[in-house]
Amino acid sequence: MPPDLLRAGSLEIGLGLVLLAVFVLNLCARGADRRWLALVATAGVGAVGVLSLLVPPVPPAPGAMFVLDGLAIFAKRLFLCATFVGLLAGLSQPAATGRRAGEYHVLLLASLLGMFVLASARDLILLFVAFELMSIPLYVLAGFAKREATAVEAALKFFLVGSVSSAVMAYGLSFVYGAAGSTDLGRVARAFAAGDPLLLLGLLAAFAGFAFKIAAFPFHMWVPDTYEAASTPFVAWLSVAPKAAGFVAIFRVYFEGVGDAARLWIPVAAGLATLTIVAGNLMALPQQNTKRLLAYSGIAHIGYMLVGVAAASPMGTAMVLFYLVAYVFGNMGAFLVVEALARAEGSEATAAFRGLAQRSPLLALAMLLFLLSLGGIPFVAGFWAKLYVFWAAAAAGLYWLVLLGAVLTVVALFYYLLVARRMYIEPPERSGRVPLPGTLALAILLCAVGVVVLGVYPKPVVMAALRVAAPLF
Repeated sequence: MPPDLLRAGSLEIGLGLVLLAVFVLNLCARGADRRWLALVATAGVGAVGVLSLLVPPVPPAPGAMFVLDGLAIFAKRLFLCATFVGLLAGLSQPAATGRRAGEYHVLLLASLLGMFVLASARDLILLFVAFELMSIPLYVLAGFAKREATAVEAALKFFLVGSVSSAVMAYGLSFVYGAAGSTDLGRVARAFAAGDPLLLLGLLAAFAGFAFKIAAFPFHMWVPDTYEAASTPFVAWLSVAPKAAGFVAIFRVYFEGVGDAARLWIPVAAGLATLTIVAGNLMALPQQNTKRLLAYSGIAHIGYMLVGVAAASPMGTAMVLFYLVAYVFGNMGAFLVVEALARAEGSEATAAFRGLAQRSPLLALAMLLFLLSLGGIPFVAGFWAKLYVFWAAAAAGLYWLVLLGAVLTVVALFYYLLVARRMYIEPPERSGRVPLPGTLALAILLCAVGVVVLGVYPKPVVMAALRVAAPLF
């Protein structure tokens, strides 16, 4: 294997070894308690995360199908961070520690491997294969609790909608190949800059498939049921990592190398952002189940990220990347607090948060930080994330979209602060502290620290995002 290719695939090789180790150890394992397999997977992901900090970008060969540039490294570090937090939170969960722990972690690591390949893909075939490698394990994990009818139903809906979206994406990519005469994204970009209408049609069809992966409206149908039925640590990870992979793929296909032709996507992205922000926020308002509330809230956040995509500029792309980092900590943290409360109360309803500040003040404080970040209140991570994507859109002249986003941000504060009101104003229904397993508490703490640190000092991540976004244009 050539040295440059070996270096470019070093993170995939490392993650593949971790996956293989978990698979083999599971075959050799005895007994019902397999918590140690979860520890192996978590430690392995942490080790690959450390390796990702040491791996430099590798100059791509001409016509390379697989690259390790700044964008790929940034995305893979983000995936690893989200996966480590999700695995850490799941260490006390029966699905991650029981007899099927090996299956659970092999599937999750396989999906993560698909995200890795997707972030580095510079070829249409490799891009599609990576999408499927990422997606198929997610369908299984969504219905992992196979004895629960709701989980099976949600997984089936996820699978059916995902299969249709993959078919539409493949159909669109076939038009792209027919028009460009190549599966290489560099040649596709040059053909798009030339203005081939058949290529434009293919990219529009493929965009519908991408919209499903990031759960933009109206391709969001699988989100609420899947989030409500699946295990919460998995949902916390599902809500951020695959969506980040989808946005990276959008940047690769629609922005990288096309030059000024990227501006052709402004109306499409702006229209999709408008629909997604409005629908996500309005559908979140009547929700009484906290996981469904966060599901619709997540759809709205995808709309805010699409505001950055609509800017079609290096700054807009960079601010979407920063938004994704802030979203990992804020959204995952909120889901993990819901998991802690659901274990104690047996309920995921917003009513279960009543009086939480009196029972477990630190847990309530963490949830408040996550809600403030998701709502875009100064000075936590989500404030800078929204400010920067609005700034990028304003620089592109999309003032109406910025105004719409700002108004709907105020609407979102209503349902976020409703949960805060239950925690701090309403009396508790029962006394006693909320029990919190050590690993889950550590995962929540990591998310809270991330939200606060990025809110106080966002500059390093912002500058890193700007550095990796600039070469795309």
